[in-house]
Amino acid sequence: MNRFIDENKDNWRRLEDLLGMLSGSGLRGLSKMEVREFGELYRRAAADLAIARAETRDPKVINYLNSLVVRAHGRIYRAEGGAVGIFKTYFRRDLPAAFRSILPFSAFAFFLFMFFVVAAFVLAFRDPEFTNLLGLADVETMAASNNRWWLSLNEANQVGSSAILTNNIRVAFFAFGLGAFFGIGTIYVLVYNALLIGGVLGTCYRVDPNFGAGLANFMVAHGVAELLCIFIAAGAGMSIGYAILVPSDLTRAEALKKRGVEAARIVIGIALFLFAAGVIEGFISPSDLPVPAKIATGVLTGTLMLLYLGFVGIKPDARAEAVEK
Repeated sequence: MNRFIDENKDNWRRLEDLLGMLSGSGLRGLSKMEVREFGELYRRAAADLAIARAETRDPKVINYLNSLVVRAHGRIYRAEGGAVGIFKTYFRRDLPAAFRSILPFSAFAFFLFMFFVVAAFVLAFRDPEFTNLLGLADVETMAASNNRWWLSLNEANQVGSSAILTNNIRVAFFAFGLGAFFGIGTIYVLVYNALLIGGVLGTCYRVDPNFGAGLANFMVAHGVAELLCIFIAAGAGMSIGYAILVPSDLTRAEALKKRGVEAARIVIGIALFLFAAGVIEGFISPSDLPVPAKIATGVLTGTLMLLYLGFVGIKPDARAEAVEK
């Protein structure tokens, strides 16, 4: 207990000092550096409170830290203007910042997925046995009979869109949730879906290039946003697995909690993006719009997503540092 207090008391005192500096102006009364420090000290105090509750069970320490965390929390969220402010802060800062924090993992997910998509496409295009190995004999039969199943979405767009949305969210949540198994579960989800997508396209193009092109034209409008969502969710999942394996200077529990908070922010945003992609897949993808319009829809949605997640919320000084690097 004494060691725990000695190691962290300076941080608690500093957080108290910053709270004492705040006036009616809220966080605006602090400098930019002090605001950053305040946020970091608040998160550390919250983690210390969790540790104190789980390990020390000292009521004096727990009550002190609980009071400190509540005061800091109140200052932060009062400054953000209540529920509307929290909503704005999430989309203006928290979600894009969380995405940037797991960008290396999402990039790895992208390259891993694309490798297996290309490999599955080539193998299914060249070898019918590989199609059977993937269990895609029904796809080959539909391609041979020109059964364009995706066009049936036009008959009941609302139902189709709902079913598609549910499936996409399920895949994204699996990619995220299975990351807790040291990232292995997330890699499995990525490889499995990459083999299916590449195998289906390769099979369709081998049987009938026109049929394969029709399927690709259907996929392009919604596919870019959907795949980006899956890569991001997979990146969040792998970041959790990495935190367990390599906690850095934090304990595993602290590292897991920190990554868990960031990942949770991402998953909420991904669900919203997938909703939009599901609407596109249910209404635009199976429509009679010209192929260039569908391609433009896919490119535009993907570009807007990346621009939003990659650049919104970056402060001018941070942008300057990024440019210099």
